[in-house]
Amino acid sequence: MQGGSTGIGYGLKYQARCIADVKADTDHTSFIAGTLGLKEENEVHLIRFSSGGTELVCEGLFSHPNEIWDLSSCPFDQRIFSTVFSSGETYGAAIWQIPELYSELNSPQLEQIGSLDTLNSKIKCTLWWPSGRHDKLISIDEQNLYLWSLDTLKKTARVQSQESAGMLPYLSGGAWDPHDVNSIASTCESSIQFWDLRTMKKTNSIEHAHIRNVDYDTKKKYVLVTAEDESGIHIWDLRMLKIPSLELPGHSHTDSMVGQSAGTDSAVNLWLASQPRTDDLSSESLVESPKMQVDPLLNSYSDYEDSVYGLAWSSREPWIFASVSYDGRLCLADMRFLAGNLSRKLRLNSIEVNRKHSNAIVSSRKEFHFDSKAMHGQVFVDGSLDRRCDRNCK
Repeated sequence: MQGGSTGIGYGLKYQARCIADVKADTDHTSFIAGTLGLKEENEVHLIRFSSGGTELVCEGLFSHPNEIWDLSSCPFDQRIFSTVFSSGETYGAAIWQIPELYSELNSPQLEQIGSLDTLNSKIKCTLWWPSGRHDKLISIDEQNLYLWSLDTLKKTARVQSQESAGMLPYLSGGAWDPHDVNSIASTCESSIQFWDLRTMKKTNSIEHAHIRNVDYDTKKKYVLVTAEDESGIHIWDLRMLKIPSLELPGHSHTDSMVGQSAGTDSAVNLWLASQPRTDDLSSESLVESPKMQVDPLLNSYSDYEDSVYGLAWSSREPWIFASVSYDGRLCLADMRFLAGNLSRKLRLNSIEVNRKHSNAIVSSRKEFHFDSKAMHGQVFVDGSLDRRCDRNCK
C-alpha cells in the first residue's frame, strides 16, 4: 500500500540524524532531537505532541556545543539525556540535564552532569539501563565496551568495568536486553556479539554480514531484530541463532555507513509481520519457511526528500512514532489512521492476532527501535534515504 503524508511536521533549523522518545515523561507524548550542523552552534529540541493532537510544539530549545551523532533519553528523569558528539576528528559523549524551570528562562542552558569520554577510540552510542531508576549506563566505541556508574548529585560518571572487542571489526552500536539486564548485544560490520555484563565477556554471536542496527522486543523474551544492507530486516529467536525466524525485504535501495548516503527512495515504510509463535518454533519449521508468505507492507510514507536517520516510538502512546530526516524535517505519524487497512490486512492474510503478543518495530538501516505495545500483530516502520527538501513540514 502506498500512502501519502506522514502526518504532523516540525522543522529543525539545521541538519539532523537523532531523535529519541522521552520515556520518563508520562504526562505528555514527547520527543527530543539533536542537530548536526557542521559550522553552526547545534541545538537540542524538546518537542511535545499537543493535547489536542493537532501539532508538534517546541517546549524547549537548548544550544549544544558540537555535532550530535547519537542521543538517548534517561528512563527515570525526563530532564536528563545523553549525547554522542564530534568536533572535527574528536568524538566524545556526555550526560546533560535540562534546567528545572527552563520554560521561565530567556536563554536556558544545558548543564553537563557527567562526561563519558575515554580518549581511547571513536565513541558510537550510549545505552541507558533499560527501565526504572538505576545509575548504570553503557558506552560503546569502536574498540571497547564501558559500563558506567552515574552520580547525578555529585555530577560525575566513572567507569565500573571495561572490555575490549579484541580482533572484531569496529563496533558500531548495540542494544540492552530489557529482559536480562546482564546482557547486551553489540554490532559490528559482519556480526552481532552478545556480552555478559557481569564478566564483560562474549557469550554468543550471530555471524551475518552488513548489519546496521539491532534492537530487542520489549515485551517478548528471546526476540531480537536486525536491520541489514542487503537483506532488509531479520527477526531472530535468541534460542536458535543459525537462521532468522522471519525476514522482511526492507527498501529497494541500500544505505551506507554513518556519514555517507547511497540511497534514493526517501521513504518510511510501515510493515505488518506474522512471526511464528515462539512456543511453536522448531529448526525444521524455520528452515522450511523463514520468509514472509504475504505482502507485509501496510503503508509507505513518501513525503521525505532526504535520508531518514532517526525514528522512535512513543512509549506513552505506542501507536505513534516520529522520524527525522537529514535535512531537519521531523514528522509524527499515528497508526490509528491505518486501523481500517490493518484490519483488512489481518483478515485477508488470516493472521492470528493476540493483543498480549502484539509487537511493533520502528527502524531504518541507520536507526532501529522495537516496541511491543502497538495495535494488532507485528508492525514495523523502516526508513530511508537521500534527497533534498524544504524544511517546512506542513
